[in-house]
Amino acid sequence: MFSFRKKHASRFNADDIEQQEAKIQELRAALGPLSSSGEKYCTEACLRRYLEARNWNVDKSRKMLEETLKWRAAYRPQDIRWPEISVESETGKMYRASFVDREGRTVVIMRPAKQNTSSHEGQIRFLVYTLENAILSLPEDQEKMVWLIDFTGWTLANATPIKTARESANILQNHYPERLAIGILFNPPKVFEAFWKVVKHFLDPKSIQKVNFVYLKNEESMKIMHRYIDPEVLPIEFGGKNNVVYNHEEYSKLMMKDDIKMASFWASDTKADHVNRVINEHSGPEVTPQSSLLAAKAS
Repeated sequence: MFSFRKKHASRFNADDIEQQEAKIQELRAALGPLSSSGEKYCTEACLRRYLEARNWNVDKSRKMLEETLKWRAAYRPQDIRWPEISVESETGKMYRASFVDREGRTVVIMRPAKQNTSSHEGQIRFLVYTLENAILSLPEDQEKMVWLIDFTGWTLANATPIKTARESANILQNHYPERLAIGILFNPPKVFEAFWKVVKHFLDPKSIQKVNFVYLKNEESMKIMHRYIDPEVLPIEFGGKNNVVYNHEEYSKLMMKDDIKMASFWASDTKADHVNRVINEHSGPEVTPQSSLLAAKAS
């Protein structure tokens, strides 16, 4: 009887703010000391996202977060700059919209039919750059973004290679958890259903639930679009009233300015972590794996 009561009393309630805070503090303690960049990345909001992604299981959340820190240390997403990946954006296949949704969240527009390259690595780095930029642009009270994916003109010939789709899904789910508020698939053709069935296998149930199929000629589905984005700011091609189009030259100027913001955001941490890496490289194999993780940079 005693053991039953003890087990029942320790049951976690995801709606209990105090229990959430306790889990966040438990996760922070499990991570151990953090470098300056690690501290900047592992904010309370960040820890909460990883806990939510793993149903508030501290051990699973710790492992997930440590994997992200290792990935960021190796891939260095915060160091990707516009000149490196600008060719990927020449056709406007993916960019941060000039408008936000009704809650002030960043909107990322994707147009897969405008695919203009065949480089797997280039497409992945462009995706990561866009995600980092979208997060940098979020207001302080928001953590999630909206994806507006326009399938106008899309055919199977434009379909993302399975390898790229799989890695994209892996990065999005494992290194940017709980960053997607809603995904709107606009006017997907019938043939897309076959491709979607394959892609769904790479996505977790939570991500799939956030995906909405919207069709311009279907008033009911357009209500979903308007629920999140005001028709006054929504571009005309999406059924809105905003006569705005993608201009690569103007967008490039904006991204170059954002690159300066990104570099400034991480500047002090880069210097400190460079010193830490040098020290760790000369300290021998006794350095724990966790120590190297803490030098990771993140946004």
